[in-house]
Order: sequence, then C-alpha cells, then structure tokens
Amino acid sequence: PALLIAAAAARYRGLVLAVAPDSQTALRLETELRVFGGPDLDILAFPDWETLPYDVFSPHQDIVSQRLATLYRLPQRRRGVLVVPVATLMQRLAPRGYLDRYALLLKVGERLDSEDFRRRLEAAGYVCVSQVGEHGEFAVRGSILDLFPMGAERPYRIELFDDEVESIRDFDPETQLSVTRTEQIELLPAREFALDKETIARFRQAYRRQFEGDPQRSAIYRDVSAGNAPGGIEYYLPLFFERSATLLDYLPEATLAIRLEGVDAAMAAFQEQLMDRYEQRRYDAERPLLPPSQLFLEAAQVERALARYL
Repeated sequence: PALLIAAAAARYRGLVLAVAPDSQTALRLETELRVFGGPDLDILAFPDWETLPYDVFSPHQDIVSQRLATLYRLPQRRRGVLVVPVATLMQRLAPRGYLDRYALLLKVGERLDSEDFRRRLEAAGYVCVSQVGEHGEFAVRGSILDLFPMGAERPYRIELFDDEVESIRDFDPETQLSVTRTEQIELLPAREFALDKETIARFRQAYRRQFEGDPQRSAIYRDVSAGNAPGGIEYYLPLFFERSATLLDYLPEATLAIRLEGVDAAMAAFQEQLMDRYEQRRYDAERPLLPPSQLFLEAAQVERALARYL
C-alpha cells in the first residue's frame, strides 16, 4: 500500500489522504512512505489521542502538539500525503478559525509586555513551570522566558532587554544549553481548546443547556469554571465552541482519499466500542457524558464525506 500511495502522490496534483484502520497501521504506513516516497514526498500525520472514548485522562502533550501542527499546516498544503487512523478521522475537532485566533508570531526586535504575554500563554493552555521540558510549558526567570511551543522540535529561550525581544534561541531541554539563533517563532495554542474568559463562559452556558440538574455537582464544570483543564476534558470539546469541525473540514479542495483494507470493519468496531463505553459511564451525575453523535461522526457520515474526494 505504501508504494502505491507514494506513486499516486507523485502523480496527483493535490493532497492524498491515506485512511488507515488503526494507529499501528497508520504509523507503519507513515514510516514506509518515507522510504518509498523519498525526500521529495511531504508527509503529514494526524495521530490519535491514544485514549479510549470517555477516558478520564488526557492525551500526552507531544501528541497534541503534532495534531495542532498538522491542523495548522493543512489548509495551505497543496501536495503530499496525510496519514490518519479512521477513528481519528471520525472525531469532531475545533473549528478552523480557532488556530488562526490563538496562534502567535514573535519576532526579534518587537515589544513584549511580559505580564500580558504570560496571560495570553496561560489562556492558550500553556503551563508555567520551573524548568521547561515538554511541549506546552513555559518558565519565566527575570528577563529570560523559556517556552516550548506546540509543533516545535525544541524549546526556545527568549531574552528581553526592558520590553524588547533581544534574541530568540532554541535550546536542548536535557542540558538547558542554547543551540541556534532564530529571528522569529510561531506559537500554536497548547490545547485543542482555549481557557480564556470568553471560552469558559461559553463552556458554562453550553454545559447548563446540555445537562440537567445542578452543574456545581460536576467536577468537570467546577474545574473549567476555575480555569483548569481536568483529565479527559477533551471529551467535552464541543462545549467550548459554537460549532465544531472535523479533519475533513481542514482538507484542501484538491484532495484524493485512499482507504486501506480493513477501514470499514474498523469503523464498525469503533462505533460499537464507543456505544458500549457510553452506556457504561453515562449515569455518573458528577461526570455526565456527551452523546457519541456530538463527539464523533457516524460511519455513514464519513462515507458521504469521503465520497467527495474519490
């Protein structure tokens, strides 16, 4: 399959969407495409959260980083291959305007209000720590700001002179030593949803519309109201937005969809697992669940959507 997909991508004047039945097959396909496609084939991957539906813990920050970087690049991608597991393709995501609104561009020489920048980072989901080591973290030490942006390979050290960005360098998180100087960096939000005042207010309103009873009984409602992101909050993602999207909404018009063997069976199995887990967990008053239809596309919807790209 990788050889055939690489050949199709070389001939097709647009993006090729390769849909795999599961995460393991998607990872193997991505690896093989890098061999068969050579250095000229641009390959993007949109990984799964690697959590089960309605889990009470969140995906690793490195996974979120890769997902956000892919979503940010997709609308401008004209050629290459995008690899995605079918269950991930079924997920409802943040709308396209979310990344445009919360992405930041920081350049050497520009003015930077440290306190305002810190508030913007926290609203975008970044966590203040003593020493930066993972995506989505930042640290403030006097006139030095360390930051590990989502989608970046290394963290960055930003040196300020008064309120001006004097230099930006990437650094090794293991040794904390600076490596290469750069003139600008692009900052993506640290989560697939924001936690600013406006978004929290929208979540609270949507939560009260969705679920009956006293919302203060719910730890999810209380945590988000306080500006925190509890484990498993990703399964409440539609409540943060007026309207959600899917990965298909991010694809350029000139896209060719190729499905690997086993995708149809994998969709059916995932829908069965999704309903089973929903029925098992839906009666917890402290953690009420959104119905599957609000979090995932159904198989028939995926079929109709992919038909546009055949």
